[in-house]
Amino acid sequence: MSKILIIEDEAAIRRVLVKILSEESTTYQVDEAEDGKIGFDKIKNDDYDLVLCDIKMPKMNGEELLEAVKKIKPEIPMVMISGHGDLETAVNTMRLGAFDYISKPPDLNRLLNTVRNALDKKQLVVENKILKKKVSKNYEMVGNSAPINQIKEMIEKVAPTDARVLITGPNGTGKELVAHQLHDKSARSEFPLIEVNCAAIPSELIESELFGHVKGAFTSAVKDRAGKFEAANGGTIFLDEIGDMSLAAQAKVLRALQESLVQRVGADKDIKVDVRVVAATNKDLKKEIEEGRFREDLYHRLAVILIKVPALNDRRDDIPLLIEYFSNKIAQEQGSVSKSFSKDAIKLLQEYDWTGNIRELRNVVERLIILGGTEISETDVKLFASK
Repeated sequence: MSKILIIEDEAAIRRVLVKILSEESTTYQVDEAEDGKIGFDKIKNDDYDLVLCDIKMPKMNGEELLEAVKKIKPEIPMVMISGHGDLETAVNTMRLGAFDYISKPPDLNRLLNTVRNALDKKQLVVENKILKKKVSKNYEMVGNSAPINQIKEMIEKVAPTDARVLITGPNGTGKELVAHQLHDKSARSEFPLIEVNCAAIPSELIESELFGHVKGAFTSAVKDRAGKFEAANGGTIFLDEIGDMSLAAQAKVLRALQESLVQRVGADKDIKVDVRVVAATNKDLKKEIEEGRFREDLYHRLAVILIKVPALNDRRDDIPLLIEYFSNKIAQEQGSVSKSFSKDAIKLLQEYDWTGNIRELRNVVERLIILGGTEISETDVKLFASK
């Protein structure tokens, strides 16, 4: 059922619009308001999939209403209804975020097509939000220990800014979770988060991967190709394992950070990019600098904010929560019932030496769920959790 609100001060036009829409589909639930103020109150107190709004109205005109709605419920598509003399104003409402405008008297086909298109757009917005929530849940930071709470607080402070962040910590601690949280809670969240694993790309290809190339730049360059920096324009680029990046690529990344410009391999033209850079490493970059493997100037550009993710052995209080989280997640993925862990089993897992950190814990929990009994016992842990 699609809920549509018609805001129009002329009763005759309101009646016509209600009749047209009600007859068009039984899935349209049509509500009405006689002026902008009443309409705004209805929008505040109810969820509409579409608003048809006149421009010239008493108490609150269409432009004022559009601006007010965009502040509280920007996802609602608004179609403005314009009289002959309101066309210039109607065009201006498009700049303010209106979905479209229709002229009085409304052409039936034009009206119904606009309504269908607007409702389709609202459905896409809803689906995207649901999908984004699902994706965000995959990058949830689980834990209430002091080190994790400190990281969560830092993310809340830093995410809304464009400050560059360097995330450090051993492998398997969840550095990518911090990067995703920084992006999801930022003003850039509607734009892409592009992840680049610098350790997984051969040194001779890293520049092409990051900055793109032009046709003929090297043997396999059969066509022009945009790089990751261009793909992340408007959003965030996450340079994971940046300590493994070649010095030549580091120099180009430094220029991208300094000037917001990138140059494709083999090209002589600069491309402007607006990208927030978040980097991560499991290496001691200060030691890498001393040994000539990492540029000191790049380090200082990246490490505006430093976030150190602790090893699992340093946050053992979070292990019971992580066990429960992984147990539920694995059960959901496998379509099975989530298994519980006895207190003794949890205590034993808390005492383990987790050299592989959270990644290792997840693997152990999955192994225990597959091989253990209906409730995971201390015996199950001793049998199946050995490394």
